Amino acid sequence: MPTPPEDPSSLISEDDRDGATRRLQEAYAEGHISHQALDEGLHQVLSARTNSELAAPLASLPAEKAPTTSTIAAASGRIRRRGAWQVPRILKVASEFGKVHLDLSRAVIEYPEVDIELQLGTGRAKITVPRDAVVDVGDLHTGWKDVRYRFRPPSRPGGPRIRITGAMGFGRLRIRHARR
Repeated sequence: MPTPPEDPSSLISEDDRDGATRRLQEAYAEGHISHQALDEGLHQVLSARTNSELAAPLASLPAEKAPTTSTIAAASGRIRRRGAWQVPRILKVASEFGKVHLDLSRAVIEYPEVDIELQLGTGRAKITVPRDAVVDVGDLHTGWKDVRYRFRPPSRPGGPRIRITGAMGFGRLRIRHARR
């Protein structure tokens, strides 16, 4: 007797699998589960095909921390962050007129993924990302000029994924990887 077809809406994606793997690894690093429980959980996650199979190894884990969101806004002038500053999970940057410079090369990035939402009127924006970061600008809408970013494969695995979204009016966004 053939098995009934699986509901396509209950199948998991690679992002779902990666998120479950990350949650298990974080729970182990924080001492919530043993090494054996980590091994068993990873085996279940990597062999899971549906949401219900993926939920089983995550059921006993503590609840996930809510992502932190910060907003930086200025009507005019300059927005600048550099040095060892704490990068939130979601960063919203809004500026009507002026320059924006975000330097994440020496910033403290605790999350494997960081979302930066830009809402810029006129003016330039420059974002410096760590050498090993993976940058995604696919959901950024520009009005006048295109984004200046040359894709560079990460120098080593495990770097943060930085997703830049939002809208820019008259200005250019320049993204570069840190040299060190």
